Amino acid sequence: MNIELRCCLVLASLLLANLVASKHGTCQESIDSAAAMGAMHRAIDFFRTEASTHGGYVFRVSADLRLREGEVNVGDSTAWIEPPATPAVGQAYLDAYILTGDSVPLAAAKETAKALLQGQLVSGGWSESIEFEPETRKRIAYRVDSLDVGKRRNLTTFDDDKTQSAIRFLMRLDAAIEQQDTAVHEAVMYALDGVLRSQYSNGAWPQRYSGEADYMQVPQRSASYPKDWTREFPNKKYTTYYTLNDSTLVDLIATLIEAADVYSDAKYLDAARRGGDFLLLAQMPQPQPGWAQQYDDQMHPAWARKFEPPAISGGESQSVMRMLLTLYRRTSDRRYLESVKTALAYYRTCVRADGKLARFYELETNRPLYFTKQYELTYADTDTPTHYGFIVDSALDQISRELDELAKRSGEDLWKPLLLKRPKPSSKLENAAAVVAAALDSRGAWVEPGNMKTHQASNVTQVIDSKTFIKNLRTLANYVASTR
Repeated sequence: MNIELRCCLVLASLLLANLVASKHGTCQESIDSAAAMGAMHRAIDFFRTEASTHGGYVFRVSADLRLREGEVNVGDSTAWIEPPATPAVGQAYLDAYILTGDSVPLAAAKETAKALLQGQLVSGGWSESIEFEPETRKRIAYRVDSLDVGKRRNLTTFDDDKTQSAIRFLMRLDAAIEQQDTAVHEAVMYALDGVLRSQYSNGAWPQRYSGEADYMQVPQRSASYPKDWTREFPNKKYTTYYTLNDSTLVDLIATLIEAADVYSDAKYLDAARRGGDFLLLAQMPQPQPGWAQQYDDQMHPAWARKFEPPAISGGESQSVMRMLLTLYRRTSDRRYLESVKTALAYYRTCVRADGKLARFYELETNRPLYFTKQYELTYADTDTPTHYGFIVDSALDQISRELDELAKRSGEDLWKPLLLKRPKPSSKLENAAAVVAAALDSRGAWVEPGNMKTHQASNVTQVIDSKTFIKNLRTLANYVASTR
Protein backbone atom coordinates (compact mmCIF):
# COMPACT_ATOMS: atom_id res chain seq x y z
CA MET A 1 0.00 0.00 0.00
CA ASN A 2 1.52 3.34 -1.04
CA ILE A 3 1.86 6.22 1.43
CA GLU A 4 -0.81 8.38 -0.27
CA LEU A 5 -3.45 5.63 0.04
CA ARG A 6 -2.44 4.88 3.64
CA CYS A 7 -2.81 8.59 4.57
CA CYS A 8 -6.20 8.73 2.89
CA LEU A 9 -7.40 5.68 4.82
CA VAL A 10 -6.12 7.11 8.13
CA LEU A 11 -7.82 10.43 7.42
CA ALA A 12 -11.07 8.69 6.51
CA SER A 13 -11.01 6.62 9.68
CA LEU A 14 -10.40 9.75 11.80
CA LEU A 15 -13.28 11.57 10.11
CA LEU A 16 -15.56 8.58 10.67
CA ALA A 17 -14.54 8.40 14.35
CA ASN A 18 -15.27 12.11 14.76
CA LEU A 19 -18.67 11.72 13.15
CA VAL A 20 -19.56 8.81 15.43
CA ALA A 21 -18.28 10.65 18.48
CA SER A 22 -20.21 13.77 17.53
CA LYS A 23 -23.39 11.75 17.09
CA HIS A 24 -23.05 10.38 20.60
CA GLY A 25 -21.97 13.70 22.15
CA THR A 26 -18.41 12.62 22.96
CA CYS A 27 -16.38 14.56 20.39
CA GLN A 28 -13.14 15.71 21.98
CA GLU A 29 -11.58 19.04 21.04
CA SER A 30 -7.83 19.36 21.45
CA ILE A 31 -5.40 22.21 22.08
CA ASP A 32 -1.80 22.40 23.25
CA SER A 33 -0.35 24.61 25.96
CA ALA A 34 1.21 27.11 23.54
CA ALA A 35 -2.05 27.61 21.67
CA ALA A 36 -3.96 28.06 24.95
CA MET A 37 -1.39 30.61 26.10
CA GLY A 38 -1.73 32.44 22.79
CA ALA A 39 -5.51 32.53 23.14
CA MET A 40 -5.12 33.83 26.69
CA HIS A 41 -2.85 36.63 25.49
CA ARG A 42 -5.24 37.61 22.69
CA ALA A 43 -8.20 37.71 25.08
CA ILE A 44 -6.34 39.78 27.68
CA ASP A 45 -4.97 42.18 25.08
CA PHE A 46 -8.44 42.85 23.69
CA PHE A 47 -10.18 43.12 27.03
CA ARG A 48 -7.70 45.48 28.67
CA THR A 49 -7.34 47.75 25.63
CA GLU A 50 -10.87 47.76 24.23
CA ALA A 51 -13.32 46.79 27.02
CA SER A 52 -11.75 48.78 29.85
CA THR A 53 -11.49 52.43 30.80
CA HIS A 54 -8.23 53.45 32.50
CA GLY A 55 -7.84 49.82 33.60
CA GLY A 56 -11.34 49.56 35.09
CA TYR A 57 -14.29 47.49 33.89
CA VAL A 58 -18.08 47.27 33.82
CA PHE A 59 -20.58 44.39 33.75
CA ARG A 60 -20.85 44.25 29.96
CA VAL A 61 -20.31 46.21 26.77
CA SER A 62 -22.07 45.92 23.46
CA ALA A 63 -20.25 43.85 20.84
CA ASP A 64 -19.50 46.99 18.84
CA LEU A 65 -18.06 48.63 22.01
CA ARG A 66 -20.39 51.64 21.79
CA LEU A 67 -22.43 50.98 24.95
CA ARG A 68 -21.39 50.10 28.50
CA GLU A 69 -23.25 49.23 31.69
CA GLY A 70 -22.86 48.31 35.34
CA GLU A 71 -26.02 48.43 37.43
CA VAL A 72 -26.75 51.60 35.44
CA ASN A 73 -25.61 52.68 32.01
CA VAL A 74 -22.24 54.42 32.10
CA GLY A 75 -20.03 56.31 29.73
CA ASP A 76 -16.47 55.78 28.57
CA SER A 77 -14.94 57.42 31.66
CA THR A 78 -16.67 55.29 34.33
CA ALA A 79 -15.65 51.91 35.77
CA TRP A 80 -17.85 49.77 37.99
CA ILE A 81 -16.88 48.07 41.26
CA GLU A 82 -19.43 45.35 42.04
CA PRO A 83 -18.40 41.87 40.80
CA PRO A 84 -18.09 40.82 38.02
CA ALA A 85 -16.64 44.27 37.24
CA THR A 86 -13.26 45.82 38.11
CA PRO A 87 -11.98 43.88 41.18
CA ALA A 88 -13.32 40.57 39.83
CA VAL A 89 -11.60 41.07 36.47
CA GLY A 90 -8.40 42.04 38.27
CA GLN A 91 -8.63 38.89 40.36
CA ALA A 92 -9.03 36.77 37.22
CA TYR A 93 -5.86 38.34 35.80
CA LEU A 94 -4.03 37.69 39.07
CA ASP A 95 -5.21 34.08 39.22
CA ALA A 96 -3.99 33.56 35.65
CA TYR A 97 -0.58 34.90 36.66
CA ILE A 98 -0.38 32.74 39.79
CA LEU A 99 -1.38 29.64 37.82
CA THR A 100 0.90 30.18 34.83
CA GLY A 101 3.68 32.50 35.99
CA ASP A 102 3.08 34.52 32.82
CA SER A 103 3.85 38.24 32.81
CA VAL A 104 0.95 39.31 30.57
CA PRO A 105 -1.86 38.71 33.09
CA LEU A 106 0.31 40.16 35.86
CA ALA A 107 0.70 43.40 33.91
CA ALA A 108 -3.08 43.51 33.40
CA ALA A 109 -3.68 42.88 37.11
CA LYS A 110 -1.34 45.74 38.05
CA GLU A 111 -3.16 48.01 35.61
CA THR A 112 -6.48 47.13 37.24
CA ALA A 113 -5.00 47.78 40.68
CA LYS A 114 -3.91 51.23 39.52
CA ALA A 115 -7.50 51.93 38.44
CA LEU A 116 -8.82 50.87 41.85
CA LEU A 117 -6.35 53.14 43.61
CA GLN A 118 -7.79 56.02 41.58
CA GLY A 119 -11.21 55.17 43.03
CA GLN A 120 -10.37 54.69 46.72
CA LEU A 121 -12.24 57.16 48.91
CA VAL A 122 -10.89 59.12 51.87
CA SER A 123 -13.31 57.09 54.03
CA GLY A 124 -11.24 54.03 53.12
CA GLY A 125 -13.25 52.00 50.65
CA TRP A 126 -15.05 52.33 47.32
CA SER A 127 -18.45 53.44 46.14
CA GLU A 128 -20.38 51.91 43.24
CA SER A 129 -18.11 53.29 40.54
CA ILE A 130 -14.88 55.08 39.71
CA GLU A 131 -15.10 58.30 37.73
CA PHE A 132 -12.07 59.21 35.62
CA GLU A 133 -13.43 62.39 33.97
CA PRO A 134 -11.57 65.29 35.69
CA GLU A 135 -14.55 67.55 36.36
CA THR A 136 -16.65 64.70 37.74
CA ARG A 137 -13.79 63.60 40.00
CA LYS A 138 -13.82 67.01 41.72
CA ARG A 139 -17.15 66.13 43.35
CA ILE A 140 -15.87 62.87 44.87
CA ALA A 141 -13.45 62.49 47.78
CA TYR A 142 -10.86 60.31 46.09
CA ARG A 143 -7.90 59.71 48.37
CA VAL A 144 -5.28 60.09 45.64
CA ASP A 145 -6.59 63.56 44.78
CA SER A 146 -6.83 65.07 48.28
CA LEU A 147 -7.46 64.03 51.88
CA ASP A 148 -9.50 67.21 52.42
CA VAL A 149 -13.07 65.95 52.04
CA GLY A 150 -14.89 69.28 52.16
CA LYS A 151 -18.21 68.92 50.36
CA ARG A 152 -17.07 66.02 48.22
CA ARG A 153 -18.95 62.70 48.30
CA ASN A 154 -17.14 60.25 50.58
CA LEU A 155 -19.44 57.27 51.12
CA THR A 156 -17.79 53.84 51.26
CA THR A 157 -20.24 51.04 50.47
CA PHE A 158 -20.05 47.45 51.72
CA ASP A 159 -23.17 46.45 49.77
CA ASP A 160 -22.88 43.71 47.12
CA ASP A 161 -19.23 42.92 47.96
CA LYS A 162 -18.01 46.19 46.45
CA THR A 163 -15.37 47.43 48.89
CA GLN A 164 -14.65 43.91 50.15
CA SER A 165 -13.87 42.52 46.68
CA ALA A 166 -11.58 45.48 45.96
CA ILE A 167 -9.67 44.89 49.21
CA ARG A 168 -9.32 41.16 48.60
CA PHE A 169 -7.95 41.63 45.09
CA LEU A 170 -5.46 44.32 46.14
CA MET A 171 -4.45 42.27 49.17
CA ARG A 172 -3.81 39.17 47.07
CA LEU A 173 -1.85 41.20 44.54
CA ASP A 174 0.15 42.73 47.40
CA ALA A 175 1.01 39.23 48.61
CA ALA A 176 1.80 37.90 45.12
CA ILE A 177 4.30 40.68 44.40
CA GLU A 178 5.69 40.52 47.94
CA GLN A 179 4.61 44.07 48.87
CA GLN A 180 6.97 45.57 46.28
CA ASP A 181 4.41 48.16 45.11
CA THR A 182 4.26 50.70 47.93
CA ALA A 183 1.11 52.37 46.61
CA VAL A 184 -0.81 49.08 46.50
CA HIS A 185 0.32 48.08 49.99
CA GLU A 186 -0.57 51.47 51.47
CA ALA A 187 -4.00 51.36 49.82
CA VAL A 188 -4.72 47.94 51.33
CA MET A 189 -3.61 49.05 54.80
CA TYR A 190 -5.72 52.21 54.50
CA ALA A 191 -8.78 50.23 53.35
CA LEU A 192 -8.44 47.67 56.14
CA ASP A 193 -8.12 50.47 58.68
CA GLY A 194 -11.40 51.84 57.31
CA VAL A 195 -13.07 48.47 57.82
CA LEU A 196 -11.87 48.40 61.44
CA ARG A 197 -12.99 52.00 62.07
CA SER A 198 -16.43 51.38 60.61
CA GLN A 199 -17.20 48.34 62.77
CA TYR A 200 -19.81 49.03 65.42
CA SER A 201 -18.83 48.23 69.00
CA ASN A 202 -21.27 45.29 68.96
CA GLY A 203 -19.36 43.72 66.03
CA ALA A 204 -21.72 44.71 63.20
CA TRP A 205 -21.14 47.04 60.24
CA PRO A 206 -23.39 49.55 58.48
CA GLN A 207 -24.18 49.15 54.81
CA ARG A 208 -22.33 52.40 54.04
CA TYR A 209 -19.72 54.41 55.91
CA SER A 210 -18.70 58.06 55.59
CA GLY A 211 -15.54 57.95 57.68
CA GLU A 212 -17.06 59.30 60.89
CA ALA A 213 -16.40 57.17 63.98
CA ASP A 214 -18.45 58.94 66.65
CA TYR A 215 -21.60 56.88 66.11
CA MET A 216 -19.88 53.48 66.15
CA GLN A 217 -20.39 53.02 69.92
CA VAL A 218 -23.73 51.21 70.32
CA PRO A 219 -25.48 49.14 73.00
CA GLN A 220 -24.72 45.42 73.21
CA ARG A 221 -28.18 43.91 72.64
CA SER A 222 -29.48 40.56 71.46
CA ALA A 223 -31.99 40.45 68.61
CA SER A 224 -35.66 40.49 69.55
CA TYR A 225 -39.09 40.78 67.96
CA PRO A 226 -40.67 44.24 67.81
CA LYS A 227 -44.07 44.64 69.49
CA ASP A 228 -45.41 45.61 66.10
CA TRP A 229 -44.13 46.50 62.65
CA THR A 230 -45.68 48.43 59.81
CA ARG A 231 -46.74 46.57 56.67
CA GLU A 232 -46.40 49.81 54.73
CA PHE A 233 -42.96 50.76 53.40
CA PRO A 234 -41.75 53.63 55.65
CA ASN A 235 -39.13 54.91 53.18
CA LYS A 236 -36.57 55.58 55.92
CA LYS A 237 -32.80 55.74 55.57
CA TYR A 238 -31.38 52.31 56.32
CA THR A 239 -27.69 52.59 55.42
CA THR A 240 -26.59 52.80 59.07
CA TYR A 241 -28.50 49.65 60.07
CA TYR A 242 -26.60 46.53 61.11
CA THR A 243 -26.54 44.92 57.68
CA LEU A 244 -26.50 41.25 56.71
CA ASN A 245 -28.33 41.90 53.42
CA ASP A 246 -26.51 40.69 50.28
CA SER A 247 -23.94 39.00 52.57
CA THR A 248 -22.49 42.40 53.52
CA LEU A 249 -21.31 41.40 56.99
CA VAL A 250 -20.28 37.90 55.91
CA ASP A 251 -18.08 39.33 53.12
CA LEU A 252 -16.44 41.70 55.61
CA ILE A 253 -15.64 38.86 58.01
CA ALA A 254 -14.21 36.75 55.17
CA THR A 255 -12.03 39.68 54.08
CA LEU A 256 -10.70 40.18 57.61
CA ILE A 257 -9.95 36.48 58.07
CA GLU A 258 -7.94 36.56 54.86
CA ALA A 259 -6.15 39.74 55.98
CA ALA A 260 -5.17 37.99 59.21
CA ASP A 261 -3.62 35.19 57.16
CA VAL A 262 -1.89 37.42 54.60
CA TYR A 263 -0.40 39.90 57.07
CA SER A 264 -0.16 37.70 60.20
CA ASP A 265 -1.86 40.44 62.20
CA ALA A 266 -4.15 39.43 65.07
CA LYS A 267 -6.17 42.65 64.96
CA TYR A 268 -7.89 41.50 61.78
CA LEU A 269 -8.85 38.13 63.25
CA ASP A 270 -10.06 39.87 66.43
CA ALA A 271 -12.35 42.06 64.33
CA ALA A 272 -13.58 39.01 62.40
CA ARG A 273 -14.40 37.27 65.67
CA ARG A 274 -16.31 40.34 66.87
CA GLY A 275 -18.26 40.13 63.63
CA GLY A 276 -18.98 36.47 64.35
CA ASP A 277 -20.09 37.33 67.86
CA PHE A 278 -22.51 39.87 66.40
CA LEU A 279 -24.00 37.07 64.30
CA LEU A 280 -24.65 35.20 67.53
CA LEU A 281 -26.34 38.30 68.99
CA ALA A 282 -28.36 38.75 65.80
CA GLN A 283 -29.79 35.22 65.82
CA MET A 284 -33.46 35.64 66.60
CA PRO A 285 -34.94 33.85 69.63
CA GLN A 286 -37.45 31.02 69.30
CA PRO A 287 -39.68 30.31 67.53
CA GLN A 288 -37.55 31.56 64.58
CA PRO A 289 -33.84 31.24 65.44
CA GLY A 290 -32.64 32.57 62.09
CA TRP A 291 -31.44 35.98 60.94
CA ALA A 292 -32.97 39.09 59.42
CA GLN A 293 -31.47 41.04 56.53
CA GLN A 294 -30.90 44.15 58.66
CA TYR A 295 -31.51 45.36 62.21
CA ASP A 296 -32.19 48.80 63.68
CA ASP A 297 -30.46 50.13 66.79
CA GLN A 298 -32.93 48.24 68.97
CA MET A 299 -31.83 44.99 67.32
CA HIS A 300 -35.26 44.56 65.73
CA PRO A 301 -35.55 43.36 62.11
CA ALA A 302 -36.17 46.47 60.00
CA TRP A 303 -37.26 47.63 56.56
CA ALA A 304 -34.62 48.41 53.93
CA ARG A 305 -35.83 48.83 50.34
CA LYS A 306 -39.54 48.70 49.46
CA PHE A 307 -39.31 44.95 48.78
CA GLU A 308 -37.20 44.09 51.87
CA PRO A 309 -39.49 44.00 54.94
CA PRO A 310 -38.69 43.19 58.57
CA ALA A 311 -38.61 39.41 58.35
CA ILE A 312 -36.57 36.26 58.91
CA SER A 313 -34.41 35.65 55.87
CA GLY A 314 -34.22 32.33 54.08
CA GLY A 315 -31.45 33.66 51.84
CA GLU A 316 -28.85 35.61 53.82
CA SER A 317 -29.24 33.23 56.75
CA GLN A 318 -27.68 30.42 54.74
CA SER A 319 -24.55 32.48 54.08
CA VAL A 320 -24.51 33.38 57.80
CA MET A 321 -24.52 29.70 58.75
CA ARG A 322 -21.67 28.99 56.35
CA MET A 323 -19.66 31.86 57.80
CA LEU A 324 -20.23 30.58 61.33
CA LEU A 325 -18.81 27.23 60.21
CA THR A 326 -15.85 29.06 58.69
CA LEU A 327 -15.31 30.91 61.96
CA TYR A 328 -15.34 27.61 63.80
CA ARG A 329 -12.68 26.29 61.43
CA ARG A 330 -10.58 29.38 62.13
CA THR A 331 -11.14 29.66 65.91
CA SER A 332 -12.42 26.27 67.21
CA ASP A 333 -15.11 28.22 69.11
CA ARG A 334 -17.98 25.76 69.47
CA ARG A 335 -20.55 28.50 70.07
CA TYR A 336 -20.60 28.97 66.32
CA LEU A 337 -21.49 25.30 65.78
CA GLU A 338 -24.29 25.42 68.34
CA SER A 339 -25.78 28.45 66.62
CA VAL A 340 -25.83 26.68 63.26
CA LYS A 341 -27.32 23.54 64.81
CA THR A 342 -30.20 25.54 66.29
CA ALA A 343 -30.80 27.46 63.06
CA LEU A 344 -30.76 24.34 60.89
CA ALA A 345 -33.48 22.67 62.93
CA TYR A 346 -35.65 25.74 62.42
CA TYR A 347 -34.96 26.17 58.70
CA ARG A 348 -35.81 22.52 58.06
CA THR A 349 -39.38 23.47 59.01
CA CYS A 350 -39.38 26.30 56.46
CA VAL A 351 -38.68 24.32 53.28
CA ARG A 352 -41.33 24.79 50.62
CA ALA A 353 -42.98 21.95 48.72
CA ASP A 354 -40.54 22.56 45.83
CA GLY A 355 -37.54 22.05 48.13
CA LYS A 356 -36.65 25.75 48.18
CA LEU A 357 -36.94 28.48 50.79
CA ALA A 358 -38.81 31.75 50.77
CA ARG A 359 -36.60 34.83 50.96
CA PHE A 360 -38.78 36.18 53.78
CA TYR A 361 -40.72 34.63 56.65
CA GLU A 362 -43.15 36.72 58.66
CA LEU A 363 -42.01 37.56 62.17
CA GLU A 364 -43.38 35.10 64.75
CA THR A 365 -46.05 33.54 62.47
CA ASN A 366 -43.36 32.12 60.13
CA ARG A 367 -45.64 32.44 57.10
CA PRO A 368 -43.70 33.00 53.84
CA LEU A 369 -43.91 36.60 52.68
CA TYR A 370 -43.79 37.80 49.08
CA PHE A 371 -44.53 40.97 47.13
CA THR A 372 -46.81 41.62 44.19
CA LYS A 373 -45.53 43.48 41.17
CA GLN A 374 -47.16 46.55 42.73
CA TYR A 375 -44.94 46.01 45.81
CA GLU A 376 -47.71 45.01 48.16
CA LEU A 377 -46.98 42.39 50.82
CA THR A 378 -48.72 39.09 50.22
CA TYR A 379 -48.61 35.46 51.29
CA ALA A 380 -48.84 34.26 47.67
CA ASP A 381 -45.89 33.79 45.29
CA THR A 382 -47.88 34.08 42.05
CA ASP A 383 -47.21 37.73 41.15
CA THR A 384 -43.71 38.54 42.34
CA PRO A 385 -41.38 41.07 40.64
CA THR A 386 -38.70 39.44 38.50
CA HIS A 387 -35.73 41.63 39.51
CA TYR A 388 -35.31 40.06 42.95
CA GLY A 389 -35.10 36.53 44.32
CA PHE A 390 -38.16 36.05 46.52
CA ILE A 391 -37.60 32.28 46.37
CA VAL A 392 -34.10 30.93 46.98
CA ASP A 393 -32.36 27.58 46.64
CA SER A 394 -31.82 25.54 49.77
CA ALA A 395 -28.29 24.57 50.78
CA LEU A 396 -29.44 23.11 54.09
CA ASP A 397 -28.25 19.59 53.25
CA GLN A 398 -24.74 20.78 52.42
CA ILE A 399 -24.61 22.96 55.53
CA SER A 400 -25.81 20.04 57.64
CA ARG A 401 -23.14 17.73 56.25
CA GLU A 402 -20.41 20.28 56.96
CA LEU A 403 -21.75 20.83 60.47
CA ASP A 404 -21.71 17.09 61.19
CA GLU A 405 -18.16 16.78 59.89
CA LEU A 406 -16.88 19.75 61.89
CA ALA A 407 -18.62 18.67 65.09
CA LYS A 408 -16.29 15.67 65.17
CA ARG A 409 -13.15 17.76 64.82
CA SER A 410 -11.29 20.53 66.59
CA GLY A 411 -7.84 22.08 66.67
CA GLU A 412 -5.61 23.95 64.29
CA ASP A 413 -5.88 21.31 61.56
CA LEU A 414 -9.33 22.71 60.75
CA TRP A 415 -7.95 25.82 59.05
CA LYS A 416 -5.96 26.16 55.86
CA PRO A 417 -5.32 29.60 54.33
CA LEU A 418 -6.64 30.22 50.84
CA LEU A 419 -4.35 28.81 48.16
CA LEU A 420 -4.85 28.56 44.42
CA LYS A 421 -4.26 24.93 43.51
CA ARG A 422 -2.79 23.85 40.20
CA PRO A 423 -5.35 21.64 38.42
CA LYS A 424 -4.58 18.13 37.27
CA PRO A 425 -4.48 17.35 33.55
CA SER A 426 -7.75 16.01 32.16
CA SER A 427 -9.41 15.59 28.80
CA LYS A 428 -12.38 17.54 30.12
CA LEU A 429 -10.21 20.57 30.93
CA GLU A 430 -8.40 20.32 27.58
CA ASN A 431 -11.70 20.19 25.74
CA ALA A 432 -13.03 23.20 27.65
CA ALA A 433 -9.89 25.20 26.85
CA ALA A 434 -10.12 24.29 23.18
CA VAL A 435 -13.76 25.35 23.04
CA VAL A 436 -13.22 28.76 24.63
CA ALA A 437 -10.10 29.41 22.54
CA ALA A 438 -12.04 28.63 19.37
CA ALA A 439 -14.85 30.95 20.49
CA LEU A 440 -12.63 34.05 20.33
CA ASP A 441 -13.46 36.31 17.42
CA SER A 442 -10.85 37.94 15.17
CA ARG A 443 -10.36 40.75 17.70
CA GLY A 444 -9.79 38.40 20.64
CA ALA A 445 -13.27 38.96 22.12
CA TRP A 446 -15.80 36.50 23.47
CA VAL A 447 -19.06 37.75 21.96
CA GLU A 448 -22.34 36.16 23.00
CA PRO A 449 -26.07 36.71 22.49
CA GLY A 450 -27.56 39.08 25.04
CA ASN A 451 -29.10 42.45 25.68
CA MET A 452 -28.24 45.40 27.87
CA LYS A 453 -30.73 46.08 30.64
CA THR A 454 -29.91 49.77 30.80
CA HIS A 455 -29.92 50.30 27.01
CA GLN A 456 -33.21 48.65 26.05
CA ALA A 457 -33.99 51.21 23.36
CA SER A 458 -30.76 50.38 21.54
CA ASN A 459 -31.92 46.82 20.77
CA VAL A 460 -28.54 45.28 21.53
CA THR A 461 -28.45 41.57 20.65
CA GLN A 462 -24.77 40.72 21.21
CA VAL A 463 -22.59 41.62 24.17
CA ILE A 464 -19.15 41.14 25.67
CA ASP A 465 -19.71 40.14 29.29
CA SER A 466 -17.13 40.43 32.08
CA LYS A 467 -18.52 37.33 33.76
CA THR A 468 -17.87 35.27 30.63
CA PHE A 469 -14.40 36.78 30.21
CA ILE A 470 -13.49 35.83 33.79
CA LYS A 471 -14.79 32.28 33.39
CA ASN A 472 -13.07 31.68 30.06
CA LEU A 473 -9.76 33.24 31.12
CA ARG A 474 -9.67 30.95 34.15
CA THR A 475 -10.38 27.95 31.94
CA LEU A 476 -7.41 28.76 29.72
CA ALA A 477 -5.13 29.51 32.69
CA ASN A 478 -6.13 26.30 34.43
CA TYR A 479 -5.40 24.28 31.33
CA VAL A 480 -1.99 25.89 30.81
CA ALA A 481 -1.15 25.27 34.47
CA SER A 482 -2.22 21.64 34.22
CA THR A 483 0.30 20.98 31.44
CA ARG A 484 3.30 22.11 33.49
